[in-house]
Amino acid sequence: MPTSPSLAAGPAPASPPRAARGRRTDLIVVLAALALAVWVTSGLWRDPNVRTITVNSSDQALFEWLLAFGGNAITHGENPLFTHLMNVPDGVNLAVNTSITVYAVVFAPLTYLVGPPVTFLVILTLNLAATAIAWYLLFSRQLVRSRVAAAVGGLFVAYSPGMVSHANAHLNWTAGWLVPLLIWRLFALRRPAHWLRNGIVLGVLVAVAFSIAAEGLFFTALALGVFLAVWAVHPARRAEARAALPTFLRGLGVTAVVAGALLAYPLWLHFAGPQRFHGTGFDPVIHSEDIAAFGAYPRRSLAGQAGLGTSLAPNPTEENSFFGVPLLIFSVVCFVALWRRADAGRRATLWALGVTAVVFTVLSFGPVAKVDGRHTDVPMPFDLLGHLPVVNAALPARLALVVAPLIGLVLAYTVDRLRTDPPRHRSTEAAWALGFVVALLPLVPTPLLTHEREPIPRFITAGTWRDHVSPGGVLTPLPVTTDIYPDGQRWQAYALSHRQGEFRIPAGFFLGPGGPDGRGRIGPVPRTFSALMDQAGRTGLVPIVTDGTLREVRADLAYWRVEAVVLPDRVHGAKFDVDEETIRRTATALLGPPERVDDVWLWRVPRS
Repeated sequence: MPTSPSLAAGPAPASPPRAARGRRTDLIVVLAALALAVWVTSGLWRDPNVRTITVNSSDQALFEWLLAFGGNAITHGENPLFTHLMNVPDGVNLAVNTSITVYAVVFAPLTYLVGPPVTFLVILTLNLAATAIAWYLLFSRQLVRSRVAAAVGGLFVAYSPGMVSHANAHLNWTAGWLVPLLIWRLFALRRPAHWLRNGIVLGVLVAVAFSIAAEGLFFTALALGVFLAVWAVHPARRAEARAALPTFLRGLGVTAVVAGALLAYPLWLHFAGPQRFHGTGFDPVIHSEDIAAFGAYPRRSLAGQAGLGTSLAPNPTEENSFFGVPLLIFSVVCFVALWRRADAGRRATLWALGVTAVVFTVLSFGPVAKVDGRHTDVPMPFDLLGHLPVVNAALPARLALVVAPLIGLVLAYTVDRLRTDPPRHRSTEAAWALGFVVALLPLVPTPLLTHEREPIPRFITAGTWRDHVSPGGVLTPLPVTTDIYPDGQRWQAYALSHRQGEFRIPAGFFLGPGGPDGRGRIGPVPRTFSALMDQAGRTGLVPIVTDGTLREVRADLAYWRVEAVVLPDRVHGAKFDVDEETIRRTATALLGPPERVDDVWLWRVPRS
């Protein structure tokens, strides 16, 4: 565990003027963090109930649904980690999905007051700001003397390309404030006088982190394990690590007991409950980091706005590295400069930082190397680890997210050194300033892309659906709900948050069983009815309908126990425009003429 003046003996008492300057700096950092968070999400703030994130509207719909469902489950005494509202009749195991239960519970009053879209936006904005503030506090109170240095490092980490990329609707990955808190409380385990208390606090924090971002918690544990192992075996720190180990292990044992008790049911549901699966529904080869991506610029940045962005990520939400060549070079220069002037103890910390950065960079390359968009046959270390339990559920590209905090700490160390021991020549000072500007200015984030979402039909908002679906009955929008067509979950979220009652839907956007070799997949295996509706919406062509087709469609509706089939005037397609007229003609060929109810086309399905 790396030491610093504050970790070793606590910060020295500050004089009143210095304390006042420190408080001003704290306030400036908080305001800057909030301003940047609002800037990045500004497109949604124009009207949260009308606008949606362009490149990832399906994930936004999913998280809005999770907020509405979680609040409804808690207030009605239901299980927040398993639902039968989707994927009728099997249900969905939310413990193996991203359930964000803590957020759903804490923000339930806001969700009921203003609706899931606004709650989603509030959490997303607070996530970004809180991440910057948490890293700033860790750096300024534990690792560097200069609060300006801590501000540079903290703001960089929170608004690094990976974090801004995941701000495209990922409430789990943007909860980066959890990481510095976990690090802070892990370091505290070494204090002999408070190991029990500190172990309990860390155990609770681990449980919270598992609820909000289980994959991020796993990556944090891996990174800390690598860092501490490398740091502890360094000759300069070996004796210190050996002396602290007994107390540290006692506290870690308490953490395991507390976290294990709080997470006993979620972990059972995750690994042994119904609708579980192993692996993930995503291809690790596709979702691996391109080697060239580390030197590329992200799309949502000043450099990207200037036309220097690339499409080396599998999608715009997965630009996990994208630091740009200038920052990579500058980080190496900073590292070398720090190394040359460091004592043996600081070199142990730098050595551990460097090894951890290299390990996670290489692991992010996935099973085989990919260079500038071209896959090679060169195997990578992740190929040896990717089949292990838990590891096989992680996307290798996201391991690159570990690198950003390490770069942020190197930048903070560098600024701290320059402020405590300024260069002797103005030209050297100017060169350092120019280096920071060239490295960081191109990465300043730009707002997320947004567009107007299709409105929820009056048939739902007015509660008319209750006249056509029995309590807890099954309603399906057309096309059937998937990640591509998220309307069903958006409608459910509205009904739940406005206390209209519950209706169930077939399918949905979730991870569940049914993939090859027992692995997971996105949504259930398609059935005939859902495949036909998808085909009509995508192609604009009415499929050929035979007697066999009609029998299969009737069997699908009976399997789902559908009572009403609904087509709004405008269907939301997360990846493409949907041909509503062709869908209506196809449904008419399968189900007969519809009736017009409020602002939707409705097909009643008689119970068999």
